[in-house]
Amino acid sequence: MTQKPGPQTLPVAKNGGGTSYAPRTTPVKKRSGWGWVGWLGVILLVLGVAAAGWYYWSNQSQSTTTTTAAGGKAKKGGGDMIRVVTALATQGNIGVYLKGLGSVTPMYTDTIQSRVSGQLMQVLFTEGQTVKAGDKLVEIDSRPYEMQLEQYEAQKEHDQALLENANIDLERYETLWKQDSIPQQQLATQQSLVKQDQATVDTDQAQIDATKLNITYCNITAPIGGRVGLRLVDPGNYVQSTSSSGLLVIAQVQPITVIFTIPEDNVPDVMAKLTAGQTLAVEAYLRDGFTKKLADGTLLTTDNQIDPSTGTLKLKALFANAKNELFPNQFVNTKLLVEMKKNVTLVPVPAIQYGTQGTFVYVVDPADPDADPKTPRAVHLVNVTVGTVDGNNVEITKGLTPGQEVVTDGVDKLQDGTKVVVGSGGGGGGKSSAPAPTTIGS
Repeated sequence: MTQKPGPQTLPVAKNGGGTSYAPRTTPVKKRSGWGWVGWLGVILLVLGVAAAGWYYWSNQSQSTTTTTAAGGKAKKGGGDMIRVVTALATQGNIGVYLKGLGSVTPMYTDTIQSRVSGQLMQVLFTEGQTVKAGDKLVEIDSRPYEMQLEQYEAQKEHDQALLENANIDLERYETLWKQDSIPQQQLATQQSLVKQDQATVDTDQAQIDATKLNITYCNITAPIGGRVGLRLVDPGNYVQSTSSSGLLVIAQVQPITVIFTIPEDNVPDVMAKLTAGQTLAVEAYLRDGFTKKLADGTLLTTDNQIDPSTGTLKLKALFANAKNELFPNQFVNTKLLVEMKKNVTLVPVPAIQYGTQGTFVYVVDPADPDADPKTPRAVHLVNVTVGTVDGNNVEITKGLTPGQEVVTDGVDKLQDGTKVVVGSGGGGGGKSSAPAPTTIGS
């Protein structure tokens, strides 16, 4: 059995010249594992390998992207090839419009009030109903005025009898005065009496006519055609002619108008068209933008002065509103057509790019009719001059001709001379498209 080593002994010199050994009390330390220095080395080694791998992967990915952008060969299936969506530049018409914010205003708005006082007997309309001029709306109790009419008619008969008797006496006095039987003063007095009685009869007739008019006012009819609002008074209530609240409101909504504003700098162009007798078209859109058109109309008139606080001029446009697209007091966006440009070059707005070299587009080389449609084609940067712009299309006044193919999606990776594949996926995920031949400008 092996014994564990004990403490080591060291030689010690004795006086007699001999050598003896003294025990060594310091024990020998036992080593265990790598220690913290070894583990630190392992960690640094792992981090170094990871950094080298990331650096290699990053450079390889960048190299692949650069090769693809420069027109290099794509992998099998074309997964790394730049795919773009294109559109053809077309020839069409585009309008020059002035945009503004407007408010729908009824052609006429009437608040119906009672001209007589009395109990409201009947309401002959339905809330929200469309009525015509002359339709009966409300009936007020007319019996007090009918009784008053009978009283005035009886008073007139009494006064008429007095007038007839005075006329008979006047004829007698005229005969006697001609015979020099009565003084002239007596004749003049009788003539004055006849005039007084005639005035009394005329007053009675006026009262009769006024009472008949009040009876007519008890039956309220629509002064205009339009849409009836919510009733303001219920049957059975007592209405007064002095009330300012009214009984109901009628708004003429067919046709209807829109009042909008334009900047004062554009006023001369509009006035020149109106002075020349031209009819200017106006379009109304929802106020959230020019995405949904509500109705088409024409410019009716302009205000007679510019608002100095805003620097704008008010204009009024007329709309047929046959389908009730516009509602009173509704806020809308408007477009006033000032000019229609015809036979101009049009491209979609996404095709226009902006850079240090100015405004430009990427034009794709014409495709070879005999080649595979997936064959890569080169794109070239072409500077263009932009004209009228609308929500979807833009006019190109210089730099393009109809029929040229421009990139509308996937331009972020393009450079002059880059090879691309036209079609779905990659660049934009859509097919080639072209702008409509007739558009709306701004």
